[in-house]
Amino acid sequence: MINEPEKNCLLFFMKCPEKGKVKTRLAKEIGAIVTVELYKNFVLDLLSTLEKLGIDLWICFHPQNSREKLMGWLGRQYCYIPQKGADLGQRMKNSFLQAFDKDYHRVVVIGSDSPDLPSAFIKQALLCLETNDVVIGPAFDGGYYLIGFRANSFLPEAFEGINWSTNTVFRETMNIFETAKLKIHTLPGWSDIDTLCDVKNLMQRNQNTAFKHSKTMSYLGDFQY
Repeated sequence: MINEPEKNCLLFFMKCPEKGKVKTRLAKEIGAIVTVELYKNFVLDLLSTLEKLGIDLWICFHPQNSREKLMGWLGRQYCYIPQKGADLGQRMKNSFLQAFDKDYHRVVVIGSDSPDLPSAFIKQALLCLETNDVVIGPAFDGGYYLIGFRANSFLPEAFEGINWSTNTVFRETMNIFETAKLKIHTLPGWSDIDTLCDVKNLMQRNQNTAFKHSKTMSYLGDFQY
């Protein structure tokens, strides 16, 4: 009997870009309207990256009533899945369960806070799940930008009791993995864009990369900070 190839799924967590609802810390520094436009470019650049990977892609959106608005903006070619749960942890956990219920073998979640996230990190994450139980990408602010599991190693407890939006998220999550004795692969660190300082670092590190031609960098080039 020939074994069927394993099915992979990428869950892209994003918010509907509305004033006062996205990147609120950054909005306090550069204004809500500019922040919404910048966030839109984050999403478009990340989708451009993800589409090239050839992996089944789910757009996991929040809030739940924003499907039509997002379809009107991004198009109807994507699979749109509402995030369900009272906090980020519950929403990620439920999205993983939904994907595994569709018989995916390896599932990875990324957020929309790192527009220049290298596609190589996502490829590495899926590859490493062949021989590891879990993969995680630490963010420099103490959170994580990616997390992924195999269907047979999924650990719902990884999303419970975490102090979300703090600098201890990664360490708390790793403690849960280690207690459960999971085999962990840790990706290179990367930066979320949450503050004006993060924006400046984004611009600085991409002066001579392919990302300098992105929608995000083009928008930032027209705006004076």
